[in-house]
Amino acid sequence: MVGPSMTDAERDVASRRLKIGFVALVAVSGGLIAIQAGGSLPIVAAGVVGGLVLGAALLWFLLRWWAEFLPNPDGGRGRR
Repeated sequence: MVGPSMTDAERDVASRRLKIGFVALVAVSGGLIAIQAGGSLPIVAAGVVGGLVLGAALLWFLLRWWAEFLPNPDGGRGRR
């Protein structure tokens, strides 16, 4: 029988990296938009910081939303 190709520890590391990458992508996007608009360095920095905050909030929302589709250990689906 074939088992999973990743251990639980490897899966946790991959999940953490994916989450950090998602937030970083949103943050860099905010900074790039500020650069494209011709903003100065403080404006670009504010765009990156705003992107970090927005990315973290979006990640929190998506993780809570996704948890509704995962089965619960007690046999039900999602949180209610």
